[in-house]
This record gives sequence, C-alpha cells and structure tokens, in this order.
Amino acid sequence: METRSFRPGPWDDQVRLDAYLAKEHAAPSRSFLRRLIDQGMVRVNGRHEKASYRVRPGDLISVSIPQPEPETVEPEEIDLDIIYEDAGLLVLNKPRGMVVHPGAGRHSGTLVNALLARCKDLSGIGGVVRPGIVHRLDRDTSGVMVVAKNDSVHLRLAADLASRKVTREYVAIVRGNISEDDGVIDAPIGRHPVDRKRQAVRADGRRAVTRFHVEQRFGDYTLVRVVLETGRTHQIRVHMQYIGRPVAGDPIYGGVRGELGLHAQALHAESLEFTHPETGDRKRFEAPMPEDMKSALAKLRARRKGGSQ
Repeated sequence: METRSFRPGPWDDQVRLDAYLAKEHAAPSRSFLRRLIDQGMVRVNGRHEKASYRVRPGDLISVSIPQPEPETVEPEEIDLDIIYEDAGLLVLNKPRGMVVHPGAGRHSGTLVNALLARCKDLSGIGGVVRPGIVHRLDRDTSGVMVVAKNDSVHLRLAADLASRKVTREYVAIVRGNISEDDGVIDAPIGRHPVDRKRQAVRADGRRAVTRFHVEQRFGDYTLVRVVLETGRTHQIRVHMQYIGRPVAGDPIYGGVRGELGLHAQALHAESLEFTHPETGDRKRFEAPMPEDMKSALAKLRARRKGGSQ
C-alpha cells in the first residue's frame, strides 16, 4: 500500500476534492480516483470526505493507493463442490476460507484460480481478475454461488440481481434473543469512517434492506433465516450488529472468535433461486451448512432440551 500526501495552496481554496486530486495526478485516472474516494482510501485531516468536499489551504490530504491487481490469473487445480453445471453457467458451494477473486496481497488459492483450471470459457465482464463472477460471498461465508460462462448469461443474471428477481436465502446463528418472529432491517451501509476494511450503517451510505425470520431460539442465541433485498458488502453482518444481534463467531462485527466452537462467522448462503437466462426455467439450488455450524446448533439444541440456558 502506497500513501501519498497533499496540501492545497491558497489558489486551491474551495476546489472540489476530486478535481484537486486529479489536478495533482494523485491517481492514474479520474475513475480510479473516484473509486478510491468512495472506498474510503482518501482522508482529509484524518477524516473521510466525499468527492464534493471543498478543499481549504493547509488541509492535509492523504491518498492510499492499493497494490495493483494482477494482469493475469493463473489456473490452479483446486477441488470445487459443484452443485450444477451446463453450457451457460455453474452453481457451486463455496467453502469457508476461500476468497472469491484475487486482489491486493492475494493472487492464488481463490475461487477464480480454481474456475480457470476447470472451465474453458468464463464471462469476461468482470475483467481478468473476476471472470464469471456475478456476485460474491465473504471469504468466511460458505454457500451457494452462481458463475457465468458467457457474457449474455452474466448480463441477465446481473440484471435479475439488480431488479430483485434472484432470491438469496442465508441461515445465521446470532448472539442474543430476537423476540419478534419476523423483521426488516432497512438501514444504509457505507464504508466505516475509521476502519476502511469494515462497513457500517451510516446516513450517507447506500440503501440496504435485509429481511429475517426466526427459525429457533436458544435464549442467548437465535437461529435466523435471512433474505437479501440488496447486496451490500458485509450486509448481513453489519445489519445484525446494528440491531444488537451480531453473527456468532464474527469478531469484526461484534461476535466472539471461536464461540460455540465455530471456525468463523456462523453465516451460510443456504439457497439461491433464479431464472435460467438461456432456458427460462426457474431454478433453486441449496447447499448444506458447514460442519461447525451444524455442531454449534446441535450443542444449543441439546442444551435447550436439557433445560439450561
């Protein structure tokens, strides 16, 4: 990570932040610069500001430039749990611990590396680093993903995701008791004001809507089924923390590392339902939750059956 610092002079007073940094050649292009600002990689006097911020003489502006993404991605023979595959797409159960695509500091062992070794053709819309990737799951979130093998399938799936025609259901174990049977969390999400690797509910964020249904209560934990209406980064984890019921095993968003014997956050993409872009058939695919989540639920159920909380 490279950090560059700038101090506007009197002649820069009230110039927009993005225009000032473009004039100073702070990034290779205006679009790349805008992404840096949106991702919280630009700070003014230690604070994240919008592109429309008007700079003042003497402001200390720091711009963090991440390592460039690799220009090529090497195929790697990595076993994948394929649920379904045809000429236009494939559906798989992504395991815990697998990053979806290469990025800064991670160039191997990703889902994309594995897909390149398996598939002769993948859609190119995502570029060299994200071929075939229509949507993503966090590294330690397991479950169902669909991958596009050509651009037309990719575009149709992406459009259906945007128009909420794709149903994504997750199961999660959260800390604490949720008293209502059903609920909706409608709270905007944006980059955390201090930690750029995290997200947070914030007024200037993008709209995010999460629906949940309580499957089972254990007193100090609750098993919930979650349906996403939007697809913001870390959405379920952020929203559950926001209502005071963080996902168990998620230390980044209020859980406790290793609680209930979990290896990571107790969050699993259980099912994915969509209309196949080439056949028009409605398809639904499911994946079993990882073993540590099953074990955690077994412990909670046994404890409840025994009468202890």
